[in-house]
Amino acid sequence: MSEPHILIVDDARDIREPLATYLKSQGFRVSLAASAADGRAAVEDGAVSLVVLDVMMPGENGLSLCRWLTARGGPPTILLTAMADEADRIVGLELGADDYVVKPFNPRELLARIRAVLRRVPQMAATQPAGRRRFAGFLHDADARTLTRGGGEPVALTSAENRLLCVLLDRPGQVLTRDQLLDLTAGREAKPYDRAIDNQVSRLRRKLGEDPRMPAIIVTEWGGGYRLAAEVVAEGDT
Repeated sequence: MSEPHILIVDDARDIREPLATYLKSQGFRVSLAASAADGRAAVEDGAVSLVVLDVMMPGENGLSLCRWLTARGGPPTILLTAMADEADRIVGLELGADDYVVKPFNPRELLARIRAVLRRVPQMAATQPAGRRRFAGFLHDADARTLTRGGGEPVALTSAENRLLCVLLDRPGQVLTRDQLLDLTAGREAKPYDRAIDNQVSRLRRKLGEDPRMPAIIVTEWGGGYRLAAEVVAEGDT
């Protein structure tokens, strides 16, 4: 079947069931899960195009499930968060969520965000280069989502960090604004005071062993954004 398959993970029946009815009326296939455990099973059992995920659930919460989805390269995720849970929204974006919607929400807004993410996800995947590239003493394999230091020491990357690194390696020396980085890595526009990209850059710098006061690989362009200040060489090039 060609219709996108949306999985709604929310313990509140009065949210998930009306939302499922609405999304079905808009041409989507929809599956429901009332817990993180049910959500895991649904993702493993079938091809899910996108997960709509409630953050606050009893037992395992949505952020834990989001981390699991990111670690396995799972489908894109849109978080449902409470108005006051700004910290959860930031953490969710750092864990690899593609967008969020604040409760209470208009189903039409969520529909628009679902369509926007689904439009961009294939484009994001297509821009990630095949093969391996070396930079600043590291070897990055975009397909395998691995990063190793010169001596072969592995560096663990989340899906969000891997996407960010791919974008920077695609454009060495180019200054990329926060809005551009968000669009290229998460398929969304920056919101006021959105620090998701800054947080991801900080985490990636730490994994690269950079001095946060004087970063030499991912450089901050004040008033502009970020720039990869390293030569990038495709594996096999001499």
